[in-house]
Amino acid sequence: MSTITGRFAPSPSGRMHLGNAFSCLLAWLSVRSAGGRMLLRIEDLDPERCRPDYARQVEYDLRWLGLDWDEGGIDGETACCQSRRRELYAHYLDLLQGRGLLYPCFCTRGELHAASAPHASDGTPLYPGTCRDLSPEERARKAALRRPALRIRVPDREISFIDRLQGAYRENLARDCGDFILRRSDGVHAYQLAVVVDDGLAGVTQVVRGRDLLPSTPRQLWLQEVLGFPHPDYAHVPLLLSGDGRRLSKRDKDLDLGAIRASHQAPESVVGRLAFWAGLIDRPEAISARELVNGFSWDRVRREDVRLGQDSSSF
Repeated sequence: MSTITGRFAPSPSGRMHLGNAFSCLLAWLSVRSAGGRMLLRIEDLDPERCRPDYARQVEYDLRWLGLDWDEGGIDGETACCQSRRRELYAHYLDLLQGRGLLYPCFCTRGELHAASAPHASDGTPLYPGTCRDLSPEERARKAALRRPALRIRVPDREISFIDRLQGAYRENLARDCGDFILRRSDGVHAYQLAVVVDDGLAGVTQVVRGRDLLPSTPRQLWLQEVLGFPHPDYAHVPLLLSGDGRRLSKRDKDLDLGAIRASHQAPESVVGRLAFWAGLIDRPEAISARELVNGFSWDRVRREDVRLGQDSSSF
């Protein structure tokens, strides 16, 4: 039986919040309960939002929670930071370009949001194909005014899979997703490309992440197929919501790990609360991550989102 390889892939754009820790705990438990291999990938593609000191804070918080990893992180021989892999992503872009799958897109974000086109399942505007079939002359004229992004031509095809928690999910790429960006106009490689290349080259067999990323999966499954990478298994875990129903973000400072640690919470108390919200234990009691390994089962993990109180006092 092959070894399970999982990963935790945070974006170091601020302090980790409870939602990040929730996803990481479940990813870690799934790997450790199967005797697998855990990777830590730093998804720092965006130079304007991501900083090395934030990445070190992520590692600091993970170790405090008792969540270790076998490879990756920001330092050392096995370090895995997307900002250091740009040449690799460029190589795979060239392969796709050579197959005629990419085209330059000169549309601005404002133009896309102003258009009355339908939206994809993740809320982004469905690209209407404005630049898909421009003539060479039109492309040259537009390129003199604006650096283009690169989009990939998607087929009119349904992609389906079975998620471990959310069940059957399907999308027609042309109708529900549209041609999507693989390199931004500022030259930064897009998440969809980087995550497929990184998971494929690292031999990731299991992806555990928040339910908000479920709509990305059909795109990634198709890209995996196009680039010759195997498909991992997916588990999209429920989201932690703030008191008013919003998904937690790094703006929720009272629910990030820095504020929680400053309030003198013990790591076992935090892990116990996360495990309770996940459905792994019957009441929110202090427990270490290592103590949860033997009894872990995906059958016990809840499917629905968790709404927290109005502030961290309810934590």
